[in-house]
Amino acid sequence: MHYPHGWRVQPDEISTRVTLTQEFTQRTGIQVRELPAPDSTFDQLDLWRKLLKGDPSGIDLLGVDLIWSATLDSDLIDLAPYSAAETSSIDPQLLPDYTINGRLVAIPDQVNVGALEYRSDLLRKYGYDHPPGSWDELERMAERIQAGERAAGKKDFWGYVWQGVTGEALTCNALEWQVAEGGGRIIESDRTISVNNPAVARAWLRAKQWIGSISPPGVFAYRELDSLNVFSAGGAAFNRVWLGTTITRSGQTRQIYWRNLNPVVETGFTSLPAGPGGSAGVLGGSGLAVSRHSAHRQEAIEFVRFLARAQIQSNENRKGTAPGQSEIYNLPSMLEVRSDSQKPTEHQIDFIRRPSVEAGAGYKQVSAAYAAAVHSVLTGEKTAPAAAAELEKQLIQITGFRPGPPKPGQ
Repeated sequence: MHYPHGWRVQPDEISTRVTLTQEFTQRTGIQVRELPAPDSTFDQLDLWRKLLKGDPSGIDLLGVDLIWSATLDSDLIDLAPYSAAETSSIDPQLLPDYTINGRLVAIPDQVNVGALEYRSDLLRKYGYDHPPGSWDELERMAERIQAGERAAGKKDFWGYVWQGVTGEALTCNALEWQVAEGGGRIIESDRTISVNNPAVARAWLRAKQWIGSISPPGVFAYRELDSLNVFSAGGAAFNRVWLGTTITRSGQTRQIYWRNLNPVVETGFTSLPAGPGGSAGVLGGSGLAVSRHSAHRQEAIEFVRFLARAQIQSNENRKGTAPGQSEIYNLPSMLEVRSDSQKPTEHQIDFIRRPSVEAGAGYKQVSAAYAAAVHSVLTGEKTAPAAAAELEKQLIQITGFRPGPPKPGQ
């Protein structure tokens, strides 16, 4: 059975993946061959399409980024009839991105939400007892900490780093900014295009004003690894990251992807700052899917169910709950530590979905056009209102949808 997983795992998770695969083979006699896959989600999509269309019998099980469910729908089987027991333990909020035309094309395996990482030691140093709750507060805190650290000799210290290069990471960042401002989801759930509105323009312009102020002049070229390296080396106060859980850890273990293995800073995590529209991190993650063309369909289905049951069992052992009572695939939560509290408080992150289900097979074009528009504002090539108006026309051509107002709170 061939399995190009496409997972982004930490080095200490690799042994767990291998152990689960070996245990499955020992129990069933079914051999699983894991194939390498690229890290980039766009590159993964291109590879999945090539494998599924070029030699479909050569791939059985694959890890599908949740934004590609609608794009790959026709090549994936409906897992609902085979996994009722497993899906009953999945948070219902996680299923819509994998449910296309009533078919469950993948079972959630990895759940991520955009979040804010911060220097907890520096917050204490400058007299803050909590992380920023709003973008206005983040700007004030970032400016003060940056000025103080530079005065202490760290000339290259920055207040806030994030991912500004044209691509899916920028789509996620910018969507979070505009949702916080009340600007909607680019394309709403009723399939109206809402991106051309004043709140979106304000959100993009705010981010442009960060560049060279609290964010590095070259941040519009930063990828996830770039911002992580700056932050982990002690060069920034705040960083936008992915917070998530995966099937490879027991229970609701928290992790950050692309984590530096030798961090030199003391950090905390919290929800992304809020604006007039509230606070929300983009929902990310991947699911396990079975190819419609698989020559080993039943074996692949059994492996999916095995991985899900392994997670259920590990969670029940940790919590001491009876079988079937645990909810294993909950949205990621975080520990927020405040200096005025005896114990850390835990809360769930509010999330926002990218319009991948609404855009369907056109999502790649939608996301690319959106990221390019935002990038043109960040670099000063276009004004925010002009870029949003031009983007609206592009999205109408790509999708055939009509314009409409934003619908905050979806």
